[in-house]
Amino acid sequence: MKEEIKHFVVDNLGFLPQEAVVVIVSALPILELRGGLPLAYTFDFPFLKAFLLSLLGNALPIIPLLLLFQPLSNWLMRFKWYNRFYDWLYQRTLSKSKNVDKYGAIGLILFTAVPLPTTGAYSACVAAALFAIRFKYAFLSILTGVIIAGLGVGAAIYSIF
Repeated sequence: MKEEIKHFVVDNLGFLPQEAVVVIVSALPILELRGGLPLAYTFDFPFLKAFLLSLLGNALPIIPLLLLFQPLSNWLMRFKWYNRFYDWLYQRTLSKSKNVDKYGAIGLILFTAVPLPTTGAYSACVAAALFAIRFKYAFLSILTGVIIAGLGVGAAIYSIF
């Protein structure tokens, strides 16, 4: 599915500069930096340029998500369909984020840094909201986790291929 999304985005954003495509792909849920870095590699970007563009893209949604998730959720709770979705999301986040519950902001770094499906910045923002981690700590933790994940993914891509 990731490959299909990446091809769709690249095919439909081909009119943009390659740097902008990397930033956009890195800002998308599911793909995030883990999709932007390999894409930058296919564009023959040097590691530092690829890393910085992917980091920028993955960092862009963090502040709006941290600031807007809880107020928007509170407003949407008046709808039954959202209550069901929120309960599902809450249970799913709880099951995947035991370290966040136990260690708070430090656990959020670990949760974000591990390059596995559903453990990126988007999920970390939801976890931060659900566990009521203060904005400053959540932002710094998620950004640190994204940097660690980017260094790991970048090292794997740029040294293996």
